[in-house]
Amino acid sequence: MTDAARRSPHEGKPRLRVLIAADTFWPEINGAATFIARLGAGLAERGHDVHIAAPAYSNKKRGVQVEEHEGQTITVHRIYSWRWYPHPWLRFALPWRIKQNSAKILDLVKPDVAHFQSHIVIGRGMTIEGLKRGVRLIGTNHFMPENLLEYTLIIPPFLRQWAIRQAWGAADRTFGRAERVTTPTQKAADYLEANTSVEHVLAISCGIDAHNYTPNMQPRTDNLIVFLGRMVEEKQIDKLIRAFAKLDPALDAKLEIVGGGDQEGKLKALASSLGVSAKVKFTGYVDEAYLRNALTRATVFAMPSIAELQSISTMEAMASGLPIVAANAMALPHLVHDGENGFLFEPGNVDEIAEKLTTVLTMPEDELLEFKKASLRLIEAHDIQRTLDTFESLYRGEPVEGAPASER
Repeated sequence: MTDAARRSPHEGKPRLRVLIAADTFWPEINGAATFIARLGAGLAERGHDVHIAAPAYSNKKRGVQVEEHEGQTITVHRIYSWRWYPHPWLRFALPWRIKQNSAKILDLVKPDVAHFQSHIVIGRGMTIEGLKRGVRLIGTNHFMPENLLEYTLIIPPFLRQWAIRQAWGAADRTFGRAERVTTPTQKAADYLEANTSVEHVLAISCGIDAHNYTPNMQPRTDNLIVFLGRMVEEKQIDKLIRAFAKLDPALDAKLEIVGGGDQEGKLKALASSLGVSAKVKFTGYVDEAYLRNALTRATVFAMPSIAELQSISTMEAMASGLPIVAANAMALPHLVHDGENGFLFEPGNVDEIAEKLTTVLTMPEDELLEFKKASLRLIEAHDIQRTLDTFESLYRGEPVEGAPASER
C-alpha cells in the first residue's frame, strides 16, 4: 500500500465489497476501460474486495475470472457477449439476458455498493436488480451517444437525432436509480444534467498517478509532436495531420500517433497524399512502457478531439510535463489553460492548429519550461488518491466535499 493510500481519511474503517459494472473493459482500450482498471486496482490496493462485471472478450472465458490489472489481482465476472461488428472493438452483453445475469452476480458477490459505469446494458441490469436487493448504487457517466452513431449502420441519418434522444432517455432511467451520479468533469456533469432529469451530478476526476510518468525538463533536442488515443472519427486526427503538413519544413518536426483504431488506413493514406508520411509515425497499439516513453520524448502533445468528457491521455501528457495544444471543446479547457500550459484552438480549424503548434515549437527554452511546469502543477488536482477518497466516501454514504455540479 502506498504512503498516499495509508494517509486516506478512510484508514481504519471496515473494508468494502465493491462491484464495478462496466459495458467496456480490458482488453478494450478506451478512457472508461482505463479508469475502471485504475479505480479497481486502487481500491484493491487499499484492501477492499473488488469485483468487476464486464462483457467476456471471448465466450470461452466467460464466468468468474481472476485477472491482474494495474498490478492488482481482481475478480472479474465475464458475461456472455456478442461482438458489434460495425464497431472496431465493442462487445456487448445480451440485453434480454442482462437482468438474469445481473441478479446472479449480485447474489454471488453480495456487494456493499455497485458502481456502474454506463447505462447501456450491464448498468441497466445491475441497477434494476440492485435496487430490488437494497444495494447502494453509484453511477458514473462516460457516455456521449454521438460517439457511437458512426458505428450504428442500421440508423439512417434522418433518424439520428431521434436515436440520440432515445439513448438519453435510457440514460435518464438508469442513472435515475442511483443514489449519486458522477462524471469526470464539470463540463460533463453539466452535459448530463442538460440531457436528462438527473440532478446534483458530482464532477470527480478519473484521476492519475503522476509518479508513473517521467517528465523531461531538459532543453529539447528535436521537435516531436505526439498524439495518444484511439484512431476514431471523433478524435479528428485527420485535422492534426493536415495541420502538420502546413508546418514550416525548417522546423524539422515529426508527428507520432500512438494508438490504433478503424481510421488507421485512411489516416496513413492521408499522410501519404500530403507528402508527410516519412515524418508521421503510426505506432498501433502499444504497451504502457512505450506510451510513457513516447510522452517523455515529446516536445508537445496534440489533442484535436471534439468529444472528450475528460481525456485521460491529455492528463498523462500533463503528468509527463508537456505543453498541450488542444481543441476548445467539451472538457479539454478544464485541463488546458490557454497561454499557461498550452493553447486551445477552434475545433477543426487546421490553420489554427498549425499556428499553435508552431508557437510551441519555436518557443524560447525558458518559456517552454514554464509551460512544462504549469502542466505538472495543474495535474496535481487530479491525483488518483483524491479520486479514491471521494469514491470511498460515496460508497459509504458519507458526504462528499464540494457542492454538486448544479449548485456551483
